[in-house]
Amino acid sequence: MRHQRSPKASIAEERKAPSFPIRELTYWLDGGKDVTELKERIMLELERDPLWRVSDHPNLTLAETRERAMKKIRRLADQATSRPLEETMVRMGIISVVDPGFWTRFGVHFGLFFGALQGQATPAQLAYWMERGAFTMQGVTGCFGMTELGHGSNVAGLETMATYDQNTDEFVVHSPTLTATKWWIGGAAHTATHCAVYAQLIVGGKRYGTKTFVVQLRDTKTFELMPGVNIGDLGKKMGRDQIDNGWIRFTHVRIPRSHMLMKHTKVLRSGEVIEPPLAQLAYGALIQGRVSMVSDSANVAKRALTIATRYAGVRRQFSDGTANALETKLLDYPIHQHRLLPLMAQTFAMVFAAREMTVNYQQLMAQLSDLGEAKGAAADDAIKNLKETHATSAGLKAFCTWMCLNIIDQCRQSLGGHGYSAYTGLSQAYSDFAVHCTWEGDNTILTLQCGRYLVATALEARKGQPLPANLAYLQGA
Repeated sequence: MRHQRSPKASIAEERKAPSFPIRELTYWLDGGKDVTELKERIMLELERDPLWRVSDHPNLTLAETRERAMKKIRRLADQATSRPLEETMVRMGIISVVDPGFWTRFGVHFGLFFGALQGQATPAQLAYWMERGAFTMQGVTGCFGMTELGHGSNVAGLETMATYDQNTDEFVVHSPTLTATKWWIGGAAHTATHCAVYAQLIVGGKRYGTKTFVVQLRDTKTFELMPGVNIGDLGKKMGRDQIDNGWIRFTHVRIPRSHMLMKHTKVLRSGEVIEPPLAQLAYGALIQGRVSMVSDSANVAKRALTIATRYAGVRRQFSDGTANALETKLLDYPIHQHRLLPLMAQTFAMVFAAREMTVNYQQLMAQLSDLGEAKGAAADDAIKNLKETHATSAGLKAFCTWMCLNIIDQCRQSLGGHGYSAYTGLSQAYSDFAVHCTWEGDNTILTLQCGRYLVATALEARKGQPLPANLAYLQGA
C-alpha cells in the first residue's frame, strides 16, 4: 500500500519556508497593516455568519437565492450607514468576491442609482432624495434604467422619451416602441421603488439628447406598480441570480420637472433649456463602473488562483516507482507551474493596474468637481483628462475582464475532473463573472474606443501636441 500524507500536512510543507516575508507583502498589497487587519476581521465575521454561507449555493432555487439576498441587503444597509465609509468600502470589496451576485444587487442601488444622484443631481436635489431614504434604503430602493431592448452601448440612440409639458410643469416619460423597453434592469423585477431613467429630453418639440430622470416605479408602502408602469421578470440567468433583473415599459408616466437631474442641463419652468458649456463632463461619473471592474477582475482572479494553487499543493499523482514512496504533488511538476504561475503574474499586474486606474479616476472626479462653471484652460485640461481616463478605463476593463475569465477557466481545468464540480466554486465564478465582458460596455466596442483614442493621440503628437504622461510611449509613433 502506497504511503499517503494528509492534505493539511501537504499544504503545511508549502507554507513552512517561503522565500519572502508573507505578512509584510500582504500589508503592502492591502495598503497597510491596518487594512489587512480590518479585512481579516470582516472575513471572520462573514465566515461565522450563517447568512453568508456559500457551501449550499449550488443547491438553492432561484426564489431561495433571491430571498437570501434580500436578507443580506437589510443587514448590510444597516452596516453601510452606521460604519465609517472606509470600512464599508473594504467590506464591499470582500463581498464582491464572496458573493458577487449579492454585490451586484447591493451595488445597483448604492453604486448606480445613488451614484447617479451624486453625479448628476444638484445639491438641493440630492438633499431631497436623501431625506426620502435614498442613502439608507428606508423608503427608496433604486435601480438604473439605461439599457434598452434595442440599444445598449449606443446611449445616444436610446428611444425612451421624456417630453416636457409646460402647462403642468411635468415630464411625460414614455416608451414609444417595443425596443424602447428598458431591459436587464437590476432590481426592477420585484424590489426597486424608483429608477434613474435615461431618456431623450424633448422640450418644445426639440431633442436635447439623453438625460437622467428619477421615476417612481412602485408605491413605497403597498409596492403596487405606479400608473403607466409595466414591469416583468427576466428570470433565470447564466449567473448572479441574486439580483432580480427585469424589463420596464412606461406609458405616458408623469413626473415633476424637479425629478430630472439638473446638475448639468437645466429645464426652467418657462421651458427654457440651459445646457452646460461642456456637456461631455456629465459622463465622467459613468466611468466608475468600468474602473471598479478592473479591481474586481484582479480580486476574482486571486480567488480562482488561490483555489487552484492550494489544490495543486495537496493533490498528488504518480511516483518514481519506489516502494511506499509518496506520489508527487501537482505543484512540483514544472508543467503545472507553467500552467498557473504566468496566470499569477498576470493577476498581480491587474492588481497594480487597478490601483493606478482608481487613483486616476479619483483625481479626475476631484478635478471635475472643482471645475464648476470654469472655462478656458481649466476646462480644456479637464476635457483632456476625461478623454484619457475614459479611454484607459475602456481598454483596461476589456483587457482585464477577458483575462480574468480565462484565468478562472484555466484554474478550473487545472483541477482535472474535480474542476467540473459546482462545489469548487469555479464553475459558478465563471458564470457570475462572464457578464463583466458585456455590461458597462461590450468589450469589443470598448477596445475600439480605446484604440481610436490612441490613434488620434498619436496623430496629434506628430503635429507637435504634448502627450499625456501615461502615453509618453507614443512619442515618435
